[in-house]
Amino acid sequence: MDRRNRARPPRTNASGATGWGVVMLLWLASMGAMIPCARAQENWLQADFRREGERMSDACKGGFNAAPGCAIELFTDHPLHIAAGSMPPQNGFGLGGAFVESRNTKNWRTSWDMDAVGSFSGAWRAGGYLTLVHTPEVTIHVNEPSAGGSGSTAPKAKKSNLAVHPYTVFNLYAQTISLNKLNYFGLGNDSSLAGASVFGMTQTIVGVNAIKPVYEWAAIRKLNLALLGEVNGRWVNIRGENGQSVPSIYANYTNVTAPGLNLQPGFVQLAQGVRIKPVIAEHLELNYMGNIQEFFAPSSSQNSFQRWTVDLNHTLYLYGYTQSGAKSTEGVGPDSCAPIGEKCPGISRNRNGSINVRLLLSESMNSATSAVPFYFQQTLGGSDINGAMSLGSYQDYRYRAPNLLLLQEGFEHSIWGPFGFKFTADQGRVALTRGDLGFDHLRHSFAGGFTLRAGGFPMVSIMFAWGGPEGHHNIFNMNPSLLGGSARPLLD
Repeated sequence: MDRRNRARPPRTNASGATGWGVVMLLWLASMGAMIPCARAQENWLQADFRREGERMSDACKGGFNAAPGCAIELFTDHPLHIAAGSMPPQNGFGLGGAFVESRNTKNWRTSWDMDAVGSFSGAWRAGGYLTLVHTPEVTIHVNEPSAGGSGSTAPKAKKSNLAVHPYTVFNLYAQTISLNKLNYFGLGNDSSLAGASVFGMTQTIVGVNAIKPVYEWAAIRKLNLALLGEVNGRWVNIRGENGQSVPSIYANYTNVTAPGLNLQPGFVQLAQGVRIKPVIAEHLELNYMGNIQEFFAPSSSQNSFQRWTVDLNHTLYLYGYTQSGAKSTEGVGPDSCAPIGEKCPGISRNRNGSINVRLLLSESMNSATSAVPFYFQQTLGGSDINGAMSLGSYQDYRYRAPNLLLLQEGFEHSIWGPFGFKFTADQGRVALTRGDLGFDHLRHSFAGGFTLRAGGFPMVSIMFAWGGPEGHHNIFNMNPSLLGGSARPLLD
């Protein structure tokens, strides 16, 4: 049978999924509109809707001069706000709504987060996220004068639940994303533009991850050490896409040249890792992470594999770590910019700048009878499926293989208020086998442009990339998570 004409799974109806999200948001809004006048009968959700309405009314008064404050409320307030951000490259800009709530108990801070967005390209994403932050009372010792004499001191125990040390964070999530255009050029560092094809993908992820700070010993405390863990279920559906400027993946490739093309089983994906983030002399931050991932396909052992990753990031803050606003919040969902009850970060007018150097190394391991599915292989070129830019002058997803090496150098500096300038240089390559990975035959690229870090809004970057032999590339990206919020689960 001709592979190009065989029946493929029907395309997911994007409008139906986003339609349900709109219906849900309208229903929640109607709940707020029907709040009874008698405040004594309000429950906590009704009270939050009423207070948001009051804040919105106050912020949007005053005509044009009130536009910035009104926009902040529309895009960051709770329980309801507009959700916006770039979808993975080639799939447009997503716009929709988000519902965010939070409740605190004696030992836990709990945040709920639900959102749904769609783009004009037909791509969509919908998910629910639950963040649990363990905030137990801790015992600290302070020296106070003892009763024995004015010059002597004695340690005195004192209980506190203030943020005197990092807290353990658990993130539970269920997310489905449907993408209609992903590039595939074949595998390896020597793939060519002549092999360009396109495919669509739907992926559902249900899982939990945890960040456990290790703070019991003074030596470890200085390293800002944390243990990382993750358990995910992943269900992927690959489909051909016709009517594009390049052929569908099924026209040019087979299961041999694109492993996993014919069958996409469900995966159980585990991960264990460690991270250190010491700050040296209030200027230099080291963000080192290493982890091991295991992808098990219970119904198809030919797709199971392991992957280890080392990510070494060095950031030199030119005017000091605290002034730069580098500290972020991991204890809230992706649609939140701060724990509910606290203010989102304001628009900084302070001068800030940083120099960044990064080394990323990732290698995959599989048996002689198995192969790493192409849709889980990491990519270099333009931006990857998670929106991270690398080798920006090349097309999105340009180089794909089970093994990857990337070097990045960058400089960013404020220009005025939230606006900044950014310059990056990348060198990288992919490899089909671990033995072929090295520092020879590196592709290179440069990029320069502007950034916008406006308070609690998502970070926006507009970059022009050049330097590779395949031309230049303009890249616009709006991070799909609010500044300060946790990241969404990775797609590869």
